[in-house]
Amino acid sequence: MIENIAAALARDGLILRGGFTFADGEDAPFGLSGAAAKSVLLVGQAGAAPWPHFLRWREKQSRTVANPLDTWSRRAIGAVAEKFGAHAVSPSDRPYLPFQQWAMRAEGLKPSPLGILMHPQYGLWHAYRGALLFEEEIAIPEPDAAVHLCDTCAEKPCMKSCPVDAYSEQGFAHEACLGHVRGPKGAPCRTGGCLDRNACPYGTAYRYPADVQAFHMAAFAHQY
Repeated sequence: MIENIAAALARDGLILRGGFTFADGEDAPFGLSGAAAKSVLLVGQAGAAPWPHFLRWREKQSRTVANPLDTWSRRAIGAVAEKFGAHAVSPSDRPYLPFQQWAMRAEGLKPSPLGILMHPQYGLWHAYRGALLFEEEIAIPEPDAAVHLCDTCAEKPCMKSCPVDAYSEQGFAHEACLGHVRGPKGAPCRTGGCLDRNACPYGTAYRYPADVQAFHMAAFAHQY
């Protein structure tokens, strides 16, 4: 079953990002019928593989579609959920579901200093686009032990490249980042993405192209 789901997702450049079975008594979200889910499979991307599929879809949509990438992700993952009898959920659903905790549990990852989970192969260039909830238990392989690359990185260039020091041990300075990105000196960030994220030396083969990073930065600059 998992292989068939993975093949269906691959048609849109999406991949399975692991999963797990909820423990007895655990506060699990609802499945398709409204009963508590027993298993969850996370869906996401590595690098920018979904981008061409998203662009082809977007060309046919009104330019007024709000949150187009979220909308496309819901459509793509929802179609797979319908085919395999799952309930599709998104990181932007309200009330928010604990996607980051699910991801750490499913893949054994830990957060980088930027808050993005560090993947041993993809570095910071990956994302979670949704999840499939099943009301039956699914045999899901245990994740391999993941090396946390941040532990071996002494220089931490991801903490030294932002002109307004948006990331520090105190957390993310949201207003400082947003003000800079929107301001006259923020053009490099607007066109090429977060300088701190791009400074990370890991997973560079999966780095998002500049147009993809510009899209995400534009969403950040206008959404909040």
